[in-house]
Amino acid sequence: MAKFAIVPILASALYAFSLLSSSFVVAAPATGGEEEESYGVFGRTVNRKKLLGSKKEKLSHFRFYWHDVLSGMNPTSVMVVKPVNGSRTLFGQVNMIDNALTLDPDPSSKLVGHAQGFYAPTSQDLPLGMLMAMNFVFIEGKYNGSTITILGRNPVFNAVREMPVVGGSGLFRFARGYVQLRTHNFDPKTGDATVEYNAYVFHY
Repeated sequence: MAKFAIVPILASALYAFSLLSSSFVVAAPATGGEEEESYGVFGRTVNRKKLLGSKKEKLSHFRFYWHDVLSGMNPTSVMVVKPVNGSRTLFGQVNMIDNALTLDPDPSSKLVGHAQGFYAPTSQDLPLGMLMAMNFVFIEGKYNGSTITILGRNPVFNAVREMPVVGGSGLFRFARGYVQLRTHNFDPKTGDATVEYNAYVFHY
């Protein structure tokens, strides 16, 4: 009887060993560079040629005008969090935006997309700086449906500001680069502003 009792124990041990061995094999790194793919528990390396085909990285330049409208019956920038009481820099205020992107400074010029996201003053003292997080959602031509994501600090009183491009979607997958912005017009009574954006983007 003892002999027969050992059999299931050995079978269980061999099964456990095979599972353990297979997990090591699956998680083993590839040794053949980009031509091979290695699989882990929830991630894997990917053959770039299989994913991107013959696409090559290119650098594109886009120029458009960003319209921040706080006044009127249909503002495109709305305060959702009030600033800290007495703050001269509006520290803590948060505005959600759905701003038009147009070809020219005139708000009625051709619409090419929308800037959707938020901005918030993050400086307790002067000079004023804002955190800006936006998706540029394009609706024109071959870029229709593609997006560029901006995340950075905007020192709004500087003549020229710069923020990084941190990603994108659609035709802008793997996007990286930067935007330069200049204030074209600002109305101190209403807070409305038109800003020129020049975006330099590496993408496939």
